[in-house]
Amino acid sequence: MTTAAAPASPHVMNCYGRLPVAFTHGQGCRVWDTHGKCYLDGLAGVAVNTLGHNHPELVPALQDQVAKLIQCSNYFHVPGQEQLAAKLTQLAGMTNAFFCNSGLEANEAALKLARKFGHDKGIKRPEIVVYEGAFHGRSIATLSATGNAKVQHGFEPLVEGFIRVPLNDIEALKRATADNPNVAAVFFETIQGESGIHPMRRDYLRQVRALCDERDWLMMIDEVQCGMGRTGKWFAHQWAGIVPDVMPLAKGLASGVPVGAVLAGPKAAQIFQPGNHGSTFGGNPLAMRAGIETIRIMEQDGLLKNAETVGAHLKGALQRELAGVPGVVEVRGQGLMLGIELARPCGALLQRACDAGLLMSVQADSVIRLVPPLILTEAEADEIVAILAPLIKTFLKE
Repeated sequence: MTTAAAPASPHVMNCYGRLPVAFTHGQGCRVWDTHGKCYLDGLAGVAVNTLGHNHPELVPALQDQVAKLIQCSNYFHVPGQEQLAAKLTQLAGMTNAFFCNSGLEANEAALKLARKFGHDKGIKRPEIVVYEGAFHGRSIATLSATGNAKVQHGFEPLVEGFIRVPLNDIEALKRATADNPNVAAVFFETIQGESGIHPMRRDYLRQVRALCDERDWLMMIDEVQCGMGRTGKWFAHQWAGIVPDVMPLAKGLASGVPVGAVLAGPKAAQIFQPGNHGSTFGGNPLAMRAGIETIRIMEQDGLLKNAETVGAHLKGALQRELAGVPGVVEVRGQGLMLGIELARPCGALLQRACDAGLLMSVQADSVIRLVPPLILTEAEADEIVAILAPLIKTFLKE
């Protein structure tokens, strides 16, 4: 039976295709709706709730911070910014950080860094290489960098200055930029999330790093969704042994408290100067405390290793259960960022999974996305498979 919730308020803009359910509280990897029904959370607020729900160490820390100071303004020093920036740059092998409120804002800041980098070199109309299938946000600039005509439609004219290339093809990148002195940066996700969990190959990442060094471009890696331990390393590009010049972060950085960050390496560290960029709420004491505590708990509880091992267990179980099933194209991804591609659109599975007590999403019409909290256990991974695999098999027989 479908779980029903009160209809959305007519005063809320109709921007989302919502399922008819509303949640009241959560614990660990489970949430409960307004009717008391329990669900296994395979979505984590879209790769946001790193520590799951109602974490016994995060919640008291946030309560403590709320009682002290939530917002104070960047007119003043914010000690939490300095502490979180020091930790993030240490983990990333980079130099400094700017804090904002979301992945979109972090990506927007990266685009500004690239343009300023180009202008500082004397390029009047800097251009940035972006990728087919990319998703960087829904502001006009990040929408223009995004490789999805469906989400761009109706918002033209798009921002100029982008060169689009296919994934994992270094020769295509070289051809697209040949004899072009205006290129300032290459911008991409290590694993594309919204297009259906499409990873960049490690050898390709190293080739792009070498090309950026050779041609003095910024290598800008969007780790908004695949970063913060989701693949088993702090940042997904680290599997290739490279370091970017610019790296936007958000989503899982503060376990549900809105936060974004842009990290810069030596080539980009001094591009922004006072007056070039800013944010009213960015780097506020509450968000910084949430980020600091999230990383501390992740290290304390070994959640990178957990994401790697439980993710491998989940992927292997899905592959075994769905092996040879007609209509299952591929199970792909790394750690706790997995996609199951089917041979036909499968949006109907969203409601069916919800009815069966599992939260997930469908990307690019035909790819089931699983991005659960990084505290997921192997037993809970087995529950996901036990719920989801029969739904997929039934659906594909229809």
